[in-house]
Amino acid sequence: MRVRKSPKKSRSLISPIGIITIMTHAMMGAALGLAFGLALILSNPPVANLLKHGGDSAAAVFVVTLVTTFAIGAMLTGIVFIIAEDKES
Repeated sequence: MRVRKSPKKSRSLISPIGIITIMTHAMMGAALGLAFGLALILSNPPVANLLKHGGDSAAAVFVVTLVTTFAIGAMLTGIVFIIAEDKES
């Protein structure tokens, strides 16, 4: 009895699947950055106090910095995973 293998999807960086995978990693990183920011504010009262007295712009810079940093880190990690997976096959 032969087992059929499903056709292998191309996950190179330039293919549509690769782009979607990289975007998914970036979105996961952004969500993780938001969760980390919330945890930091809730667990560290001086940070919450600093944001309260800093105004809207301080809160916006805080959120944008965390979300961007985590999203870029997760995106780069996703690129490394895709490259490593391509070399394996």
